[in-house]
Amino acid sequence: ILMQHAASFNSSLAISPMCHYSLFRSGGQSELQTKEIQGRSLRYLVVEPDGYSPDTRFPVVMLMHGYGASMADLASLSPAISRDGYVFIYPNGPIEVQIGPGMAGYSWIPRDSSDSQNDWDRTDRMIEGIIEDVIQVYKVAPGDMVLGGFSQGGMMTYRVGLLKPDIFAGLIILSGKVSEPEAIRQNLQKCSSQAIFVAHGTSDTMISVRNARESLEFLESEGYEPEYHEYPMGHEITQELLDDLVPWLKRVLVPGARA
Repeated sequence: ILMQHAASFNSSLAISPMCHYSLFRSGGQSELQTKEIQGRSLRYLVVEPDGYSPDTRFPVVMLMHGYGASMADLASLSPAISRDGYVFIYPNGPIEVQIGPGMAGYSWIPRDSSDSQNDWDRTDRMIEGIIEDVIQVYKVAPGDMVLGGFSQGGMMTYRVGLLKPDIFAGLIILSGKVSEPEAIRQNLQKCSSQAIFVAHGTSDTMISVRNARESLEFLESEGYEPEYHEYPMGHEITQELLDDLVPWLKRVLVPGARA
């Protein structure tokens, strides 16, 4: 699997109530079935475990896309991580953006805003609305979720996830950074035991690896001990990264049905 965050990647894909995407995996091709849900605040895709039954609880992994992409952008990570261990949730950013002639993607906040703090806060509340929906629908126990995101989605993960250690056992930051660290610091609950996985490319030209290192310094200054990785890559997700991420995730959030 090699996923590059390009403005056109899956951004104009039409999503129907029940969608099928053909994914290439080692050993052949398989189909991934997703469901689109209109939540109270945002749309999102759900990928349920193979053989899922509503009577059985599973841990939840929620991943947020980057600027100019959509909720479909990261969905193909599901089988690469686990086909039967988690419920995966992929929220859709609330703001439509034009990324090319006749092509639209989505963003979590406006790119150019004169009221950025209110924009951040509004999006925070929308994401919190999805979290509440998912907890209710899938009967998620406290601490049986992991929140993550790529690029701008990683920025949102820092903003929302660090403030909710009781809900999220861990956070996944892929090619992201801490935005407005002082605002986050003021609201931290001082739960530095929360597990955090950070991955960044040394050749990333969209969010510099320097930003990732500064974010690492912020986390360590607050007592966190993140698992931090740099890779010889750009703004993307590679198999090498997944080879590190998947074992980390399975340690932090054990896959499989809950009693």
